[in-house]
Amino acid sequence: MDKIELRAHIKALKKQHTQEQLQEQSEVLLGKLEQHPAFVNAERVMLYSALPDEVQTQAFLEKWHLRKILILPTVVGDDIIPVEYGQDTTFAVGDFNILEPQNDPYTGGFDLIVVPGVAFDRQGNRLGRGKGYYDRFLSQHLDVRRIGICFDFQLVDEVPAEPFDIRMDEVLTVN
Repeated sequence: MDKIELRAHIKALKKQHTQEQLQEQSEVLLGKLEQHPAFVNAERVMLYSALPDEVQTQAFLEKWHLRKILILPTVVGDDIIPVEYGQDTTFAVGDFNILEPQNDPYTGGFDLIVVPGVAFDRQGNRLGRGKGYYDRFLSQHLDVRRIGICFDFQLVDEVPAEPFDIRMDEVLTVN
């Protein structure tokens, strides 16, 4: 499958699951993440504010934001700008209807970057939404551990990869 076909295939698979099922899977998956050594040992973690069809992170962010430095992406032009998520952070709807934190840009380092995607394969290849935001951002942070998280049906045999696509070090799913 090419990237367009794979995106359509995953979209069709998502429609076979209720929001409740995806929420339950999100909780199980994020439970695995919080026990993962890379997360346990990290002080500064970049996560994301989830779209309705992604692994849901809101409860996880609320649970961990007082114990770790959590950073969320915001989109400015063609770039991801990291912003720290704090106790008093307000959000606004940004590009693509993503809730984005309204704080100053985060300028520190990262110990772990947790990345959403449309699909992943076991080699760490990731299919995003097609705009290249994460690949451009991750290419500037190649020394930071990258973990992709997805529902089981988003883990496929092969994701078409281009030379500029940045691989994940690991992909976590529910099973």
